[in-house]
Amino acid sequence: MTSLVRPGVDLATWDPEDPDRWDKRFAWRTLWITTYNLMLAFCVWYLVSAIAPRLNDIGFDLSKGELYWLVAVPGLAGGTMRLIYMFLPPIVGTRTLVGGSATLLLLPMLGWTFAVRDASTPYWVLILLAAAAGVGGGAFSGFMPSTSYFFPKRMSGTALGLQAGIGNFGVSLIQFLTPWVVGFGLLGTAALTPQQTSTGENLWLHNAGLVLIPWVVLGMVLAAVFLRRVPVQANFRQQLDIFREKHTWIMTAIYLMTFGAFSGFAAQLGLIIVNEYGGFENAPDPLKFAFLGPLIGSATRAGFGPLCDRFGGAVWTLVSGIGMTVSTAITLLFLSPTDVGQFGGFLAGMLAIFFFAGIGNAGTFKQMPMIFPKRQAGGVIGFTASIAAFGPFLVGITLSMVSPRSFFVGCTVFFALCTVLTWVYYARPGAPKPS
Repeated sequence: MTSLVRPGVDLATWDPEDPDRWDKRFAWRTLWITTYNLMLAFCVWYLVSAIAPRLNDIGFDLSKGELYWLVAVPGLAGGTMRLIYMFLPPIVGTRTLVGGSATLLLLPMLGWTFAVRDASTPYWVLILLAAAAGVGGGAFSGFMPSTSYFFPKRMSGTALGLQAGIGNFGVSLIQFLTPWVVGFGLLGTAALTPQQTSTGENLWLHNAGLVLIPWVVLGMVLAAVFLRRVPVQANFRQQLDIFREKHTWIMTAIYLMTFGAFSGFAAQLGLIIVNEYGGFENAPDPLKFAFLGPLIGSATRAGFGPLCDRFGGAVWTLVSGIGMTVSTAITLLFLSPTDVGQFGGFLAGMLAIFFFAGIGNAGTFKQMPMIFPKRQAGGVIGFTASIAAFGPFLVGITLSMVSPRSFFVGCTVFFALCTVLTWVYYARPGAPKPS
Protein backbone atom coordinates (compact mmCIF):
# COMPACT_ATOMS: atom_id res chain seq x y z
CA MET A 1 0.00 0.00 0.00
CA THR A 2 2.86 2.38 0.78
CA SER A 3 4.15 2.25 -2.80
CA LEU A 4 0.68 3.13 -4.07
CA VAL A 5 0.41 6.20 -1.89
CA ARG A 6 3.87 7.73 -1.76
CA PRO A 7 5.13 9.73 -4.75
CA GLY A 8 8.49 9.07 -6.34
CA VAL A 9 9.97 12.27 -4.89
CA ASP A 10 10.07 13.81 -1.43
CA LEU A 11 7.03 16.05 -1.01
CA ALA A 12 9.11 18.34 1.19
CA THR A 13 11.04 19.40 -1.93
CA TRP A 14 8.10 19.27 -4.36
CA ASP A 15 8.47 21.61 -7.36
CA PRO A 16 6.47 20.91 -10.56
CA GLU A 17 8.76 23.20 -12.57
CA ASP A 18 11.75 20.93 -11.78
CA PRO A 19 11.42 17.42 -13.32
CA ASP A 20 13.68 15.99 -10.61
CA ARG A 21 11.37 17.25 -7.87
CA TRP A 22 8.05 16.41 -9.51
CA ASP A 23 6.25 13.07 -9.74
CA LYS A 24 3.98 13.00 -12.78
CA ARG A 25 2.15 9.82 -11.71
CA PHE A 26 1.39 11.19 -8.25
CA ALA A 27 0.18 14.48 -9.70
CA TRP A 28 -2.22 12.80 -12.12
CA ARG A 29 -3.55 10.43 -9.47
CA THR A 30 -4.27 13.40 -7.25
CA LEU A 31 -5.99 15.13 -10.15
CA TRP A 32 -8.31 12.20 -10.91
CA ILE A 33 -9.35 11.61 -7.30
CA THR A 34 -9.97 15.30 -6.73
CA THR A 35 -11.86 15.57 -10.03
CA TYR A 36 -14.06 12.61 -9.13
CA ASN A 37 -15.02 14.31 -5.87
CA LEU A 38 -15.51 17.65 -7.63
CA MET A 39 -17.97 16.07 -10.07
CA LEU A 40 -20.01 14.75 -7.14
CA ALA A 41 -19.81 18.18 -5.49
CA PHE A 42 -21.33 19.79 -8.58
CA CYS A 43 -24.07 17.14 -8.56
CA VAL A 44 -25.02 18.21 -5.04
CA TRP A 45 -24.77 21.91 -5.89
CA TYR A 46 -27.31 21.48 -8.70
CA LEU A 47 -29.49 18.94 -6.93
CA VAL A 48 -32.11 21.61 -6.16
CA SER A 49 -32.31 22.72 -9.79
CA ALA A 50 -33.09 19.12 -10.78
CA ILE A 51 -35.78 18.69 -8.09
CA ALA A 52 -37.49 22.10 -8.13
CA PRO A 53 -39.39 21.78 -11.46
CA ARG A 54 -41.27 18.74 -10.09
CA LEU A 55 -42.05 19.93 -6.55
CA ASN A 56 -45.49 21.32 -7.41
CA ASP A 57 -46.31 18.09 -9.21
CA ILE A 58 -46.13 16.17 -5.92
CA GLY A 59 -48.25 18.48 -3.79
CA PHE A 60 -46.10 21.51 -2.99
CA ASP A 61 -47.65 24.91 -3.75
CA LEU A 62 -44.76 27.20 -4.65
CA SER A 63 -45.03 30.33 -6.78
CA LYS A 64 -42.70 31.11 -9.70
CA GLY A 65 -40.83 33.58 -7.52
CA GLU A 66 -40.42 31.06 -4.71
CA LEU A 67 -39.08 28.46 -7.14
CA TYR A 68 -36.60 30.94 -8.64
CA TRP A 69 -35.42 31.81 -5.13
CA LEU A 70 -35.16 28.15 -4.15
CA VAL A 71 -32.93 27.36 -7.13
CA ALA A 72 -30.96 30.58 -6.62
CA VAL A 73 -30.04 29.97 -2.96
CA PRO A 74 -27.43 27.22 -3.64
CA GLY A 75 -25.63 29.77 -5.82
CA LEU A 76 -25.64 32.34 -3.03
CA ALA A 77 -24.46 29.76 -0.51
CA GLY A 78 -21.89 28.28 -2.89
CA GLY A 79 -20.39 31.67 -3.70
CA THR A 80 -20.20 32.56 -0.01
CA MET A 81 -18.59 29.22 0.86
CA ARG A 82 -16.06 29.70 -1.93
CA LEU A 83 -14.88 32.88 -0.23
CA ILE A 84 -13.90 30.60 2.66
CA TYR A 85 -12.68 27.66 0.60
CA MET A 86 -10.28 29.85 -1.40
CA PHE A 87 -8.07 30.27 1.68
CA LEU A 88 -8.04 26.60 2.72
CA PRO A 89 -5.65 24.77 0.31
CA PRO A 90 -2.39 26.18 1.73
CA ILE A 91 -3.76 25.94 5.29
CA VAL A 92 -5.31 22.45 5.58
CA GLY A 93 -3.83 20.63 2.57
CA THR A 94 -5.40 18.56 -0.18
CA ARG A 95 -6.38 15.38 1.69
CA THR A 96 -8.25 17.13 4.51
CA LEU A 97 -9.87 19.55 2.09
CA VAL A 98 -11.19 16.91 -0.33
CA GLY A 99 -12.14 14.27 2.24
CA GLY A 100 -13.85 16.74 4.54
CA SER A 101 -15.82 18.27 1.68
CA ALA A 102 -17.02 14.84 0.54
CA THR A 103 -18.31 14.17 4.05
CA LEU A 104 -20.29 17.43 4.08
CA LEU A 105 -21.97 16.52 0.80
CA LEU A 106 -23.95 13.82 2.58
CA LEU A 107 -25.95 16.38 4.59
CA PRO A 108 -27.95 18.02 1.75
CA MET A 109 -28.34 14.70 -0.08
CA LEU A 110 -30.01 13.10 2.95
CA GLY A 111 -31.91 16.27 3.78
CA TRP A 112 -33.58 16.53 0.38
CA THR A 113 -34.31 12.80 0.41
CA PHE A 114 -36.65 13.26 3.37
CA ALA A 115 -37.91 16.78 2.59
CA VAL A 116 -39.55 15.90 -0.74
CA ARG A 117 -41.43 13.01 0.88
CA ASP A 118 -43.66 15.46 2.76
CA ALA A 119 -45.40 18.19 0.75
CA SER A 120 -46.11 20.06 4.00
CA THR A 121 -42.40 20.67 4.56
CA PRO A 122 -42.14 24.42 5.36
CA TYR A 123 -40.61 26.67 2.74
CA TRP A 124 -37.96 27.86 5.18
CA VAL A 125 -36.76 24.27 5.59
CA LEU A 126 -36.45 23.96 1.80
CA ILE A 127 -34.42 27.19 1.75
CA LEU A 128 -32.07 25.88 4.44
CA LEU A 129 -31.57 22.62 2.53
CA ALA A 130 -30.93 24.61 -0.64
CA ALA A 131 -28.27 26.57 1.25
CA ALA A 132 -26.71 23.32 2.48
CA ALA A 133 -26.34 22.20 -1.14
CA GLY A 134 -24.05 25.20 -1.61
CA VAL A 135 -21.17 23.23 -0.09
CA GLY A 136 -20.93 21.45 -3.44
CA GLY A 137 -20.28 24.77 -5.15
CA GLY A 138 -17.91 26.01 -2.47
CA ALA A 139 -15.59 23.04 -2.91
CA PHE A 140 -14.51 24.25 -6.35
CA SER A 141 -12.55 27.18 -4.93
CA GLY A 142 -10.54 24.80 -2.78
CA PHE A 143 -10.06 21.91 -5.19
CA MET A 144 -8.88 23.93 -8.21
CA PRO A 145 -6.19 26.01 -6.44
CA SER A 146 -4.99 22.83 -4.73
CA THR A 147 -4.60 21.09 -8.09
CA SER A 148 -2.65 24.05 -9.48
CA TYR A 149 0.12 23.23 -6.95
CA PHE A 150 0.65 19.79 -8.49
CA PHE A 151 1.34 20.69 -12.15
CA PRO A 152 3.87 22.86 -14.02
CA LYS A 153 2.62 26.00 -15.78
CA ARG A 154 3.07 24.41 -19.20
CA MET A 155 0.42 21.81 -18.28
CA SER A 156 -1.92 24.06 -16.30
CA GLY A 157 -4.43 24.48 -19.11
CA THR A 158 -4.78 20.74 -19.62
CA ALA A 159 -4.86 19.81 -15.92
CA LEU A 160 -7.23 22.55 -14.77
CA GLY A 161 -9.34 22.26 -17.91
CA LEU A 162 -9.85 18.55 -17.36
CA GLN A 163 -10.61 18.93 -13.69
CA ALA A 164 -13.04 21.80 -14.12
CA GLY A 165 -14.62 20.33 -17.24
CA ILE A 166 -15.20 16.87 -15.80
CA GLY A 167 -16.18 18.43 -12.48
CA ASN A 168 -18.72 20.66 -14.24
CA PHE A 169 -20.12 17.50 -15.83
CA GLY A 170 -21.70 16.86 -12.45
CA VAL A 171 -24.26 19.56 -13.33
CA SER A 172 -25.44 17.53 -16.32
CA LEU A 173 -25.12 14.24 -14.48
CA ILE A 174 -27.61 15.13 -11.74
CA GLN A 175 -30.00 16.76 -14.22
CA PHE A 176 -29.78 13.71 -16.50
CA LEU A 177 -30.05 11.12 -13.73
CA THR A 178 -32.95 12.72 -11.90
CA PRO A 179 -35.68 12.27 -14.57
CA TRP A 180 -34.62 8.61 -14.82
CA VAL A 181 -34.19 7.59 -11.16
CA VAL A 182 -37.41 9.25 -10.00
CA GLY A 183 -39.32 6.69 -12.06
CA PHE A 184 -38.66 3.65 -9.86
CA GLY A 185 -37.64 2.52 -6.38
CA LEU A 186 -33.90 2.21 -5.94
CA LEU A 187 -32.50 -1.16 -4.88
CA GLY A 188 -32.55 -1.44 -1.10
CA THR A 189 -34.86 1.56 -0.57
CA ALA A 190 -38.20 0.03 -1.50
CA ALA A 191 -39.51 0.99 1.96
CA LEU A 192 -39.49 4.63 0.79
CA THR A 193 -42.85 4.78 -0.95
CA PRO A 194 -43.30 7.00 -4.03
CA GLN A 195 -45.00 10.38 -4.11
CA GLN A 196 -48.25 10.77 -6.05
CA THR A 197 -48.63 13.44 -8.73
CA SER A 198 -51.92 15.20 -9.53
CA THR A 199 -52.34 12.82 -12.47
CA GLY A 200 -51.91 9.73 -10.30
CA GLU A 201 -48.36 9.02 -11.49
CA ASN A 202 -45.89 7.47 -9.05
CA LEU A 203 -42.78 9.60 -8.57
CA TRP A 204 -39.79 8.65 -6.42
CA LEU A 205 -38.44 12.21 -6.28
CA HIS A 206 -36.44 11.37 -3.14
CA ASN A 207 -34.16 9.21 -5.32
CA ALA A 208 -32.49 12.38 -6.62
CA GLY A 209 -30.89 12.80 -3.21
CA LEU A 210 -30.22 9.12 -2.60
CA VAL A 211 -28.69 7.94 -5.84
CA LEU A 212 -25.15 9.30 -5.39
CA ILE A 213 -24.61 8.61 -1.68
CA PRO A 214 -22.55 5.39 -2.20
CA TRP A 215 -20.33 7.20 -4.70
CA VAL A 216 -19.72 10.06 -2.26
CA VAL A 217 -18.67 7.54 0.39
CA LEU A 218 -16.23 6.06 -2.15
CA GLY A 219 -14.81 9.54 -2.74
CA MET A 220 -14.24 9.98 0.99
CA VAL A 221 -12.30 6.70 1.12
CA LEU A 222 -10.16 7.53 -1.95
CA ALA A 223 -9.25 10.91 -0.48
CA ALA A 224 -8.29 9.42 2.88
CA VAL A 225 -6.10 6.69 1.37
CA PHE A 226 -4.39 8.30 -1.61
CA LEU A 227 -4.23 12.08 -1.23
CA ARG A 228 -1.42 14.09 0.39
CA ARG A 229 -0.50 17.75 0.68
CA VAL A 230 2.36 19.59 -1.03
CA PRO A 231 4.44 22.24 0.79
CA VAL A 232 2.60 25.35 -0.38
CA GLN A 233 1.63 27.10 2.83
CA ALA A 234 0.36 30.56 3.66
CA ASN A 235 -1.79 31.97 6.42
CA PHE A 236 -4.94 33.99 5.86
CA ARG A 237 -3.23 37.38 6.04
CA GLN A 238 -0.50 36.49 3.56
CA GLN A 239 -3.09 35.46 0.98
CA LEU A 240 -4.78 38.89 0.98
CA ASP A 241 -2.07 40.35 -1.27
CA ILE A 242 -3.99 39.24 -4.39
CA PHE A 243 -6.53 42.01 -3.80
CA ARG A 244 -3.89 44.66 -4.46
CA GLU A 245 -3.44 43.35 -7.99
CA LYS A 246 -5.46 45.06 -10.73
CA HIS A 247 -5.57 41.91 -12.79
CA THR A 248 -7.31 40.03 -9.98
CA TRP A 249 -10.35 42.22 -10.52
CA ILE A 250 -10.19 42.16 -14.32
CA MET A 251 -9.99 38.37 -14.40
CA THR A 252 -12.85 38.21 -11.88
CA ALA A 253 -15.10 40.17 -14.24
CA ILE A 254 -14.11 37.97 -17.19
CA TYR A 255 -14.65 34.75 -15.27
CA LEU A 256 -18.02 36.06 -14.11
CA MET A 257 -18.88 36.29 -17.80
CA THR A 258 -17.84 32.70 -18.54
CA PHE A 259 -18.50 30.59 -15.45
CA GLY A 260 -21.06 32.98 -13.97
CA ALA A 261 -23.17 32.56 -17.10
CA PHE A 262 -22.51 28.81 -17.23
CA SER A 263 -23.51 28.21 -13.62
CA GLY A 264 -26.42 30.65 -13.63
CA PHE A 265 -28.04 29.42 -16.82
CA ALA A 266 -27.39 25.79 -15.85
CA ALA A 267 -29.34 26.28 -12.63
CA GLN A 268 -32.23 28.24 -14.15
CA LEU A 269 -32.62 26.78 -17.65
CA GLY A 270 -35.32 24.31 -16.59
CA LEU A 271 -37.41 27.05 -14.98
CA ILE A 272 -36.89 29.41 -17.93
CA ILE A 273 -38.22 26.70 -20.25
CA VAL A 274 -41.25 26.18 -17.99
CA ASN A 275 -42.02 29.88 -17.67
CA GLU A 276 -41.42 30.80 -21.34
CA TYR A 277 -42.80 27.73 -23.13
CA GLY A 278 -44.79 25.84 -20.48
CA GLY A 279 -48.09 27.50 -21.37
CA PHE A 280 -48.28 26.00 -24.85
CA GLU A 281 -49.95 22.75 -25.82
CA ASN A 282 -47.31 19.99 -26.15
CA ALA A 283 -44.91 22.12 -24.11
CA PRO A 284 -41.33 20.80 -23.89
CA ASP A 285 -40.39 18.85 -20.75
CA PRO A 286 -37.69 20.96 -19.05
CA LEU A 287 -35.99 17.96 -17.45
CA LYS A 288 -35.34 16.45 -20.87
CA PHE A 289 -33.35 19.49 -22.00
CA ALA A 290 -31.87 21.11 -18.87
CA PHE A 291 -28.81 18.82 -18.82
CA LEU A 292 -27.75 19.49 -22.43
CA GLY A 293 -26.26 22.95 -21.89
CA PRO A 294 -24.07 22.01 -18.91
CA LEU A 295 -23.00 18.85 -20.75
CA ILE A 296 -21.82 20.85 -23.77
CA GLY A 297 -20.13 23.51 -21.64
CA SER A 298 -18.34 20.92 -19.51
CA ALA A 299 -17.10 18.92 -22.51
CA THR A 300 -15.91 22.10 -24.22
CA ARG A 301 -14.02 23.20 -21.13
CA ALA A 302 -12.21 19.87 -20.84
CA GLY A 303 -11.52 19.60 -24.58
CA PHE A 304 -10.08 23.10 -24.97
CA GLY A 305 -7.56 22.76 -22.12
CA PRO A 306 -4.81 21.32 -24.37
CA LEU A 307 -5.54 23.97 -27.03
CA CYS A 308 -5.10 26.67 -24.40
CA ASP A 309 -1.72 25.16 -23.45
CA ARG A 310 -0.69 25.26 -27.10
CA PHE A 311 -2.00 28.65 -28.23
CA GLY A 312 -2.46 30.52 -24.93
CA GLY A 313 -5.60 31.14 -22.94
CA ALA A 314 -6.29 34.77 -23.85
CA VAL A 315 -7.10 34.14 -27.50
CA TRP A 316 -9.69 31.50 -26.54
CA THR A 317 -11.18 33.73 -23.87
CA LEU A 318 -11.57 36.38 -26.59
CA VAL A 319 -13.30 33.87 -28.88
CA SER A 320 -15.54 32.95 -25.96
CA GLY A 321 -16.55 36.56 -25.28
CA ILE A 322 -17.41 37.24 -28.91
CA GLY A 323 -19.37 34.00 -29.19
CA MET A 324 -21.29 34.53 -25.94
CA THR A 325 -22.22 38.09 -26.88
CA VAL A 326 -23.57 37.08 -30.31
CA SER A 327 -25.33 33.94 -29.01
CA THR A 328 -27.08 35.84 -26.24
CA ALA A 329 -28.28 38.51 -28.67
CA ILE A 330 -29.68 35.80 -30.96
CA THR A 331 -31.43 34.00 -28.10
CA LEU A 332 -33.28 37.24 -27.39
CA LEU A 333 -35.28 36.68 -30.57
CA PHE A 334 -36.91 33.57 -29.10
CA LEU A 335 -38.02 34.95 -25.74
CA SER A 336 -41.67 35.90 -25.08
CA PRO A 337 -42.61 33.32 -27.75
CA THR A 338 -45.90 33.25 -29.66
CA ASP A 339 -45.60 29.63 -30.74
CA VAL A 340 -44.07 26.48 -29.25
CA GLY A 341 -42.23 25.97 -32.53
CA GLN A 342 -39.85 28.77 -31.52
CA PHE A 343 -38.43 26.53 -28.80
CA GLY A 344 -35.89 25.01 -31.22
CA GLY A 345 -34.34 28.43 -31.85
CA PHE A 346 -34.30 29.24 -28.15
CA LEU A 347 -32.62 25.93 -27.29
CA ALA A 348 -30.02 26.34 -30.06
CA GLY A 349 -29.16 29.83 -28.79
CA MET A 350 -28.82 28.61 -25.21
CA LEU A 351 -26.61 25.68 -26.21
CA ALA A 352 -24.37 28.08 -28.13
CA ILE A 353 -24.00 30.22 -24.99
CA PHE A 354 -22.95 27.13 -23.03
CA PHE A 355 -20.49 26.10 -25.77
CA PHE A 356 -18.68 29.44 -25.81
CA ALA A 357 -18.83 29.72 -22.00
CA GLY A 358 -16.99 26.38 -21.84
CA ILE A 359 -14.25 27.74 -24.11
CA GLY A 360 -13.91 30.81 -21.88
CA ASN A 361 -13.76 28.71 -18.72
CA ALA A 362 -10.81 26.80 -20.20
CA GLY A 363 -9.11 29.99 -21.40
CA THR A 364 -9.33 31.86 -18.11
CA PHE A 365 -7.90 28.96 -16.11
CA LYS A 366 -4.91 28.86 -18.44
CA GLN A 367 -4.46 32.61 -18.09
CA MET A 368 -4.36 32.88 -14.32
CA PRO A 369 -1.33 30.62 -13.69
CA MET A 370 0.48 32.60 -16.43
CA ILE A 371 -0.44 36.05 -15.08
CA PHE A 372 0.29 35.43 -11.39
CA PRO A 373 3.02 33.64 -9.33
CA LYS A 374 2.01 30.10 -8.27
CA ARG A 375 0.79 30.84 -4.75
CA GLN A 376 -1.04 33.98 -5.89
CA ALA A 377 -2.46 32.13 -8.87
CA GLY A 378 -4.07 29.64 -6.54
CA GLY A 379 -5.66 32.45 -4.56
CA VAL A 380 -6.88 34.27 -7.67
CA ILE A 381 -8.34 31.04 -9.06
CA GLY A 382 -10.21 30.58 -5.79
CA PHE A 383 -11.44 34.18 -5.60
CA THR A 384 -12.61 34.48 -9.21
CA ALA A 385 -14.39 31.16 -8.82
CA SER A 386 -16.01 32.45 -5.64
CA ILE A 387 -17.51 35.49 -7.32
CA ALA A 388 -18.59 33.57 -10.43
CA ALA A 389 -20.31 31.00 -8.22
CA PHE A 390 -22.89 33.64 -7.40
CA GLY A 391 -24.10 33.13 -10.99
CA PRO A 392 -27.07 30.90 -10.07
CA PHE A 393 -28.14 33.37 -7.39
CA LEU A 394 -27.73 36.47 -9.57
CA VAL A 395 -29.51 34.92 -12.53
CA GLY A 396 -32.34 33.53 -10.38
CA ILE A 397 -32.98 36.69 -8.41
CA THR A 398 -32.79 38.92 -11.48
CA LEU A 399 -35.25 36.70 -13.35
CA SER A 400 -37.62 36.94 -10.38
CA MET A 401 -37.60 40.75 -10.72
CA VAL A 402 -37.35 41.49 -14.46
CA SER A 403 -38.47 39.78 -17.65
CA PRO A 404 -36.15 37.25 -19.31
CA ARG A 405 -35.89 39.59 -22.30
CA SER A 406 -34.57 42.46 -20.16
CA PHE A 407 -32.16 40.12 -18.41
CA PHE A 408 -30.72 38.81 -21.67
CA VAL A 409 -30.23 42.38 -22.93
CA GLY A 410 -28.20 43.14 -19.81
CA CYS A 411 -26.14 39.96 -20.30
CA THR A 412 -25.36 40.92 -23.88
CA VAL A 413 -23.98 44.29 -22.79
CA PHE A 414 -21.94 42.78 -19.94
CA PHE A 415 -20.46 40.08 -22.17
CA ALA A 416 -19.44 42.70 -24.72
CA LEU A 417 -17.66 44.77 -22.05
CA CYS A 418 -15.75 41.74 -20.77
CA THR A 419 -14.71 40.88 -24.32
CA VAL A 420 -13.21 44.35 -24.67
CA LEU A 421 -11.29 43.89 -21.39
CA THR A 422 -9.88 40.59 -22.67
CA TRP A 423 -8.66 42.21 -25.87
CA VAL A 424 -7.15 45.30 -24.23
CA TYR A 425 -5.27 43.59 -21.37
CA TYR A 426 -4.48 40.06 -22.57
CA ALA A 427 -5.16 39.19 -26.22
CA ARG A 428 -4.06 42.11 -28.41
CA PRO A 429 -0.51 42.47 -29.74
CA GLY A 430 1.54 44.24 -27.09
CA ALA A 431 -0.98 43.52 -24.32
CA PRO A 432 0.26 44.23 -20.76
CA LYS A 433 -0.19 40.58 -19.69
CA PRO A 434 -0.23 38.27 -22.72
CA SER A 435 -1.43 34.91 -21.49
